Amino acid sequence: MFAVLKTGGKQYKVQSGDVLRVEKLAADAGETVQFNEILMIGSQVGMPTVAGAAVQAEVIDQIKGDKVIHYVKRRRKHSSQRRKGHRQQLTLLRVTDLLETGGDKTGVKAAIGAGSVSGAAVAAAAPKAAAPKAAAPTAEPKSEAPAAAAAPAGDDLKKLTGVGPAMEKKMHEVGIKSFAQIAGWTPEQVIAMDNRLGLKGKIEKEGWVEQAKTLAKG
Repeated sequence: MFAVLKTGGKQYKVQSGDVLRVEKLAADAGETVQFNEILMIGSQVGMPTVAGAAVQAEVIDQIKGDKVIHYVKRRRKHSSQRRKGHRQQLTLLRVTDLLETGGDKTGVKAAIGAGSVSGAAVAAAAPKAAAPKAAAPTAEPKSEAPAAAAAPAGDDLKKLTGVGPAMEKKMHEVGIKSFAQIAGWTPEQVIAMDNRLGLKGKIEKEGWVEQAKTLAKG
């Protein structure tokens, strides 16, 4: 069985045991990370992703790619030239497991790009995502995403600034269904969810948490 995952703006076709290089992740060698944006796995094709599917991988090392030379020369009276080298930072991984279902309940740290959130923020958010709610003993344990807290469904998330039908559907797919969930996010969870949804800082810029607190009160 193989899967197609998305990370760092690229797509990778993988199967268990494969070793691949991806855009640098916020993880240390020896850690296990989980990719949740799965476009295809086995016979299931996502629309755009397969709900509940995941790919887990072990971080082998943080490496650099081959050097790329960028050279510019302007042929004018006052000519100029510039030569610059670059080596892309990458993460070397070994795929360990392909999950067709249950990926949202494993508690394994999500594979987050190092450029989008600091390692400290990821480490701070991971335990909260895996632990059950202390204030409500009867609540189900949270998953690795901050949206898994038990809450009534049915809130119109399109009332939040910048949320349309497509974004609301995407939020539902990761378990965000009520204003109460969003209102309870910590700063670390805001960063993690912003990255997972690919919002580029929109949650903080638009003030979703404050809006959700007001909307939750009715």
